[in-house]
Amino acid sequence: MSDSDISGSFLHSKNQNMLLLEICELQSSGDDGDEDRRLKRREKNRVAAKNSRKKQTQRADELHEAYECLEQKNRQLKKDVQFLSEEQRRLTEALKAHEPLCPIMHCVANLGSGTLGPRDVGVPSYLPR
Repeated sequence: MSDSDISGSFLHSKNQNMLLLEICELQSSGDDGDEDRRLKRREKNRVAAKNSRKKQTQRADELHEAYECLEQKNRQLKKDVQFLSEEQRRLTEALKAHEPLCPIMHCVANLGSGTLGPRDVGVPSYLPR
């Protein structure tokens, strides 16, 4: 006999015992109206508890789905950050390698000293003057 069989038979026998207890209480009590109301109230409570557990399970499932979605989005964003950081590093290296060779960078540096003007060094017309 498996654990689920044992727990299932245990729950079944527990339910039977509860029903027997309710029947015995019904027979011993003289006021059937109060007992009927009590039984109806207990049944209504059982249904409400069952519905509450069902809602709680559904909410947990929804939260788990949202968690999985956010985890996936987070992994993608981390990949994007890694890619962009690598791209930034490559572009920075390319710029550093280009700076010593760039005539425009040298002209702009000389402009700041006041010795040469933009027309004197031949800065292309598409660059700001």
